[in-house]
Amino acid sequence: MNDPTFPRRWRIVLLAPALIVFLAFWLLPMIRLAHISLEGRGALYVSVLSSSRYLESLLSTILLSLAVTLTTLAISLVAGLALVRHPFRGRRVVIALLTLPMAFPGVVVGFMVIMLAGRQGLIGDVTQWLTGQKTVFAYSMSGLFVGYLYFSIPRVILTLMAAAEKLDPSLEEAARSLGASPWRIQRDVVLPALIPAMLASGAMCFATSMGAFGTAFTLATDIDVLPMTIYTEFTLNANMATAAALSIVLGLITWLALTLARYAGGRAFVAAA
Repeated sequence: MNDPTFPRRWRIVLLAPALIVFLAFWLLPMIRLAHISLEGRGALYVSVLSSSRYLESLLSTILLSLAVTLTTLAISLVAGLALVRHPFRGRRVVIALLTLPMAFPGVVVGFMVIMLAGRQGLIGDVTQWLTGQKTVFAYSMSGLFVGYLYFSIPRVILTLMAAAEKLDPSLEEAARSLGASPWRIQRDVVLPALIPAMLASGAMCFATSMGAFGTAFTLATDIDVLPMTIYTEFTLNANMATAAALSIVLGLITWLALTLARYAGGRAFVAAA
């Protein structure tokens, strides 16, 4: 594509499908969404951002997404490094099982959480047998947290495994020859090299958690997150303008997280190099 001898008209032809999809399914709907939300000349955003209900929903969504992201990174980092550095019989089967949740939509994930921690779930049966009281948390933020972890870990662990496989083993050998302990090698050599991948995958995990709807919709008995608030305003209250404004706010926050991660990841890559 960068070849100067490549005909210019063919470059346009090859880019045309992507541009058409971008214009039809992203840019035009976003322009319409922004137009609806700005009909009151910005007064709607002031109202939305000053409403305790909407602010609580936004804050709950951000905190939940941050908790999911940090927990996912911690679990995926440990598991990913173990799978890359310590091969064993059946490794491919384990990786296949860990990535299996990627095949399920959010509604199915929510149903699985109900089967695990719902009123008729496994955890409730076990706790009732042990303590005489049934533990149920599927229909709360805790249940949503478990559901988001379920579909976040596979995506992050694959990214971190790919990054770990590309690490230069000579750097670890050099640190080991200088007397560095295994813990210090992981802290001073491996982790800095994995920071760009962690930032990129963490940002994607955060963005996915911010906008995930299917799992929240399935478990939405006592859950107030921004996607559910937008859905309620649009379908039940027929308040399209407020739903549009909340959608723009949600989109801006996730875009900002992705942009900051890309910027920080680039600087971390340069520092590690």
